Amino acid sequence: MSNAVSEAGNSGSSTAGSGAVNQITGNGGISNMFTTLLVAQIKNQDPLSPTDPSQFVGQLTQLSQMEALQALSTQGAANASMLSSLQMIALGGQVGSTVQAKVEQLELGKDKINTHFNLASSAAPATLVLTGADGSEKRIDLGARAVGAHSFSLDPAAQGLAPGRYRLRIENESKQVSAVEVEAQLSNVRLTGDGGALVGLGSFGEVDPAAITQFKGRQG
Repeated sequence: MSNAVSEAGNSGSSTAGSGAVNQITGNGGISNMFTTLLVAQIKNQDPLSPTDPSQFVGQLTQLSQMEALQALSTQGAANASMLSSLQMIALGGQVGSTVQAKVEQLELGKDKINTHFNLASSAAPATLVLTGADGSEKRIDLGARAVGAHSFSLDPAAQGLAPGRYRLRIENESKQVSAVEVEAQLSNVRLTGDGGALVGLGSFGEVDPAAITQFKGRQG
């Protein structure tokens, strides 16, 4: 007798399991799968020791919480994708305009370059440090500077800087470093493989869009 019950239970469980798998494969319905398994569980429970109904309620609550979190995750991913698309459209519309952006290196030629920097503490003096490809440093004294925003026109000829690529930074007398910003034309927007983007700033190379601090519009 017990064998007959066992075989029936196993058969029912196998059928329920097969149905659940088909439902997951067919439409990914977690709710349908849970309902199928719940019915199978009720059908095959021990009549002499039935499952406490509160356990079913707990399982349903957990399912609801899981589905809510899943929906929230899906919505978050959709929002992130939408924001990324809007960012691409906005950046694409700015191609050709002048921007101000933080850069770690630049290509010097003969033209002057307008640089900007912000000091969190006063410097006496502030120093613009340019490091060439060979590791040699050129230090330009910018004089005493107070806390806040400052500008400096970098003239390669006046400062005796040979053409080439340089890394640059601002230092105060305590060797505290500040980022350097330059004015450049936004030349292109390139999508990366991970769904992000890089913006081209001509001879300054490509930077993350977050490096842009100001949009100055198209210069007439």
